[in-house]
Amino acid sequence: MVDRLVNSEVNTRRILNVEACFGSTGQQLVAYGRVLVGEGVLVKMCRKKPKPRQFFLFNDILVYGNILISKKRYNKQHVIPLEEVQLQDLEDEGDMKNGWLIKTRLKSFAVFAATSTEKKEWILHIERCVHDILTRGGKKPATEHAAVWVPDGEATKCMACQRTQFTVIQRRHHCRACGNVVCGTCSSHSYRIPVSKRPVRVCDTCFAKFVSKDSKRSNAISSEPGVLNEVSSDSDDEDKSVTYDLQPTFYSRIGSAEEKKNGHPSWNRHS
Repeated sequence: MVDRLVNSEVNTRRILNVEACFGSTGQQLVAYGRVLVGEGVLVKMCRKKPKPRQFFLFNDILVYGNILISKKRYNKQHVIPLEEVQLQDLEDEGDMKNGWLIKTRLKSFAVFAATSTEKKEWILHIERCVHDILTRGGKKPATEHAAVWVPDGEATKCMACQRTQFTVIQRRHHCRACGNVVCGTCSSHSYRIPVSKRPVRVCDTCFAKFVSKDSKRSNAISSEPGVLNEVSSDSDDEDKSVTYDLQPTFYSRIGSAEEKKNGHPSWNRHS
């Protein structure tokens, strides 16, 4: 089905419509050979709390953004190359059900579908697209991914020292290596971790592990608490309440009954 949509008029119209919905805040999405496979709303675990985000699955990239007006207007566009993506299952926990992790080199996060059926549909289509693009390019799946950040609300005190209580003055910081929420004192170093091109904030525990593996310490630099730049992985945190349709639409269906039953290829449940 994807092959039939490549460079077709209906596919081009769909992609142009996505571009129009993002307006000048988004990048050009029309590209030779690119197909819009599906779209829909998933609840993304942001730094502060879960929030709905509009997702667009293409055969080579995954795009998502904030919903301003459902099906009409989005902003804060994020574009993820599918060749970097790895999925990991999440077990249902309380109200947070039908979720999985989307792990990439620069950013990893949890998303949740409305139903188990929709979760399976998303997983099958994403995994199929990842498999196809890696196969075409003769590439192997990515092995290094950014840590998933622990949401602010799940940590009232530093996860490293277990003493510092977070307040307006005592700010939360995230270790870029493990994703834990820590205080400034327990994250006074930066280090160029494998998934980053520059030194980033890491907790003291992770820093010690990195240094022990790097006798020359060529990647390590120290910094006093509070002077490291804190760049949030959730610049899309603040938005207004909107109404939206959760049910996804897929323009390219997974082909065989066996694929629908078992998935293609099998996805990572525990890594």
